[in-house]
Amino acid sequence: MTEPSASATTRVKIEPAQTFPLAPLVDYQPGAIVSREILKGPAGRVTVFAFDAGEELSEHTSPYDALVQVVEGEAEITIARKPHLVRAGEAIVMPAQQPHALSALKRFKMVLTMIRA
Repeated sequence: MTEPSASATTRVKIEPAQTFPLAPLVDYQPGAIVSREILKGPAGRVTVFAFDAGEELSEHTSPYDALVQVVEGEAEITIARKPHLVRAGEAIVMPAQQPHALSALKRFKMVLTMIRA
C-alpha cells in the first residue's frame, strides 16, 4: 500500500481490515488525471483515479483483464470500438487484449482492478 502525496490527494489512511472511503483517496485537478495505487501484488493491482472533465486515455490494450468501478460522475468507456456510458455505482469489465479507451464526460472517479492471468 502506498501513502498519498500531499499535493495530489486527500490524506486518508488505509488500514488493513478496516473500511475507508474511496472518493477522498484522490482529488480532482484541473486538466489532469490523478491516480493512487492502493494495492499491488503478484496477482494484480487496484488503483483509484480522478479524471477532470474532458480528460481521456487514448485507445490501448492490456494483457490483463480489468474491472472499472465508477465512484463519482460518468465516463464513456470504449471497448473494441463499442462505447459504453458508465455512471457512478456502475462497473464494466475490460477484457485482456481488447482495445479500450476512457473519456471523462464529466469529472469522474473510478477504481481500476487489474487481474494478472
